[in-house]
Amino acid sequence: MIKSMTGFANRTHEDGKATVAVTVRTVNHRYLDVQIRVPSSLSGLESRLRALVQQHVGRGRVEVGVSLQSRVEPILAVEVNQALVEAIGAAMDRARAAGVVEGKMTPGDLLRFPQAFAVREMSPDLDDAAADALGAAVETAVAATLTDLDNMRRREGEMLRVDLDGRRAAVGDLVERVLGLAADGETALKARLEQRVAELAADVAVDKGQIAQEVVRFAARSDISEEVVRFRAHLSQWSSLSDAPEPCGRKLDFLLQEMNREVNTMGSKADGPGVPELIVTAKAELEKMREQVQNVE
Repeated sequence: MIKSMTGFANRTHEDGKATVAVTVRTVNHRYLDVQIRVPSSLSGLESRLRALVQQHVGRGRVEVGVSLQSRVEPILAVEVNQALVEAIGAAMDRARAAGVVEGKMTPGDLLRFPQAFAVREMSPDLDDAAADALGAAVETAVAATLTDLDNMRRREGEMLRVDLDGRRAAVGDLVERVLGLAADGETALKARLEQRVAELAADVAVDKGQIAQEVVRFAARSDISEEVVRFRAHLSQWSSLSDAPEPCGRKLDFLLQEMNREVNTMGSKADGPGVPELIVTAKAELEKMREQVQNVE
């Protein structure tokens, strides 16, 4: 199946205790590379989330981001900077001894120093049941986001297939035209060789049977029927890979290398007017297909 390696999807899951936001991005990569970013409180889910990604994506760089916003009232904790308070008290004592200030230091005096106190919000500890429920909610949100991502990649893959199928048909037509011109060129080559042999036979005694065999053998060097048969097989294999359910990007890339090799061989063997132009055009189309296949999973 042809699916694009690039895609984006996001989902938000809300319940009475938390809001889970999931974002998934995929880009081209030679292999599967999964990057997962989750809050430290959800680090235990990373292996399970990675397994979920592997069920949906076969190749590409995948970035999964999960953010969590708790709806449970946080616990407020007030911390006193003991060292600072003691330093302030000592400074006040010296100031009183010097007659600079009078009276004792009050709590209101300490509040004038923002560094003396720190107020922190602390999430309440979840019991096992609540932690399991939160983990299940995160997995559900990630799975739904991956499904959305897969749908997007399938839609893009359908457009890629239309383009690739069109180019595949064009290359197949070019090769068939090369085959026809090459056959005409082979016939013309035989005629030229036979004419030249006839001219030489007028002056030199030759074995016509042996000469005829050599003419056929020489002309056969320009025969590209084997290369064309293999190329047709590659085109058939292309259709099979595109219709199969598993990812096929790397296999199509290898198949294009083989198709390009066959076209190069045809160009070196075939003889006939117009053949070089068709070979150049076919190689250009194969290169465009190769570039497009780099986007296929």
